[in-house]
Amino acid sequence: MTGRWDMGQDTLSQLVKKTSTGTEDLGGLVRQLVAAAEPLEGKMNGSGKAMFDSFKANVDSIAADLNAGLAAITEGQAGMDAAFRTGDTEMADTAKKNQGGADFDGARFGKR
Repeated sequence: MTGRWDMGQDTLSQLVKKTSTGTEDLGGLVRQLVAAAEPLEGKMNGSGKAMFDSFKANVDSIAADLNAGLAAITEGQAGMDAAFRTGDTEMADTAKKNQGGADFDGARFGKR
């Protein structure tokens, strides 16, 4: 049965790839937002204009902070992927090792 939370071997790897692509796109989207709002710049007054001017003045810093935050998330996802893969391999190796020493004949309930 497959469900919403089933996780295949490549799930985290795919997530890392998608998130890293998003990291590259996020800073560009913030800059596009400022460019798209420029036609409205002359129509703003008061605190709205001050906030937009502040945002515009700090857009590079905001984009860099967002990119750095998303990059840290990507790094964490990559670490989880490595841990998952290591755990999966170790579990299989341990199962094979333990299976080799198991007495399966002792668990039979029929005639011997």
